[in-house]
Amino acid sequence: MVDRRKPEWLKSKQIPTEEEQKVRRLMKNLHLNTVCREARCPNRVECFNRGTATFLIMGDTCTRRCRFCNVNKGKPQPLDKEEPRHVAEAVKALGLKYVVITSVTRDDLPDGGAAHFASVIRKVREIDPGVGIEVLIPDFQGDSDSLNTVLDARPDVLNHNVETVSRLYEAVRPGAVYERSLELLARAKTINPSIKTKSGLMVGLGETDAELYGVFADLRKAGCDLLTIGQYLAPTKEHYPVADYILPEKFEEYRAKALEMGFLDAASGPLVRSSYKAGEMFRGCSV
Repeated sequence: MVDRRKPEWLKSKQIPTEEEQKVRRLMKNLHLNTVCREARCPNRVECFNRGTATFLIMGDTCTRRCRFCNVNKGKPQPLDKEEPRHVAEAVKALGLKYVVITSVTRDDLPDGGAAHFASVIRKVREIDPGVGIEVLIPDFQGDSDSLNTVLDARPDVLNHNVETVSRLYEAVRPGAVYERSLELLARAKTINPSIKTKSGLMVGLGETDAELYGVFADLRKAGCDLLTIGQYLAPTKEHYPVADYILPEKFEEYRAKALEMGFLDAASGPLVRSSYKAGEMFRGCSV
């Protein structure tokens, strides 16, 4: 078992600022959640200090029990019909030019929350048609109508994380299906090729390089444009254990391999997460 002590390169030294407090107050006043806080993202202070956040819609309680995730599990509350407006108000107040919207998984809803995603996208567009919008969606249990609903709202980036290699799904992502996630990404690219597709992977769960590069190949076959790769960090002792801390130079190898295989861009580093500097990645591949 890996030493539980984090190596120096994984220790965040970010100092909260007034801008970070401004974001926190705004989210609280508008009754909004951020995945930054709920998932204990190591970059949350840096992002808040830059006046950005990833919105977590449809509540803070997930219907699935993935062993890597710190978001609450259980029976969710009904959807907040005012949430799309509140997200749009937050985007305006923060002066955002690029926004990432994700959600808990809501298998309790007939469409998995797809219509709610679409409503948020459209409400943000009403505030500023020029805002770049990335949605990080669940798999909607493979329902094609739900995917169409989100794509019809025309986000700029459709992100869906495969998270890990297929061998580890049963242990790490019970309730998810590797092939279903690949199919979702492939279908999105087929339905609207102009929308960039994106996925993310955690490493340090016990995968091999061969398995990891096999996922790269599967994602490229599905037409995936953008990739993020970051170190898995267990939120608590009860979560899936870290198998290995990957050296920073290894992440450079991962990025080089991803670009070699045809991804338009790849962010790879110990503290990289799905939405880390997402706007920069999108703009870089759209020029």
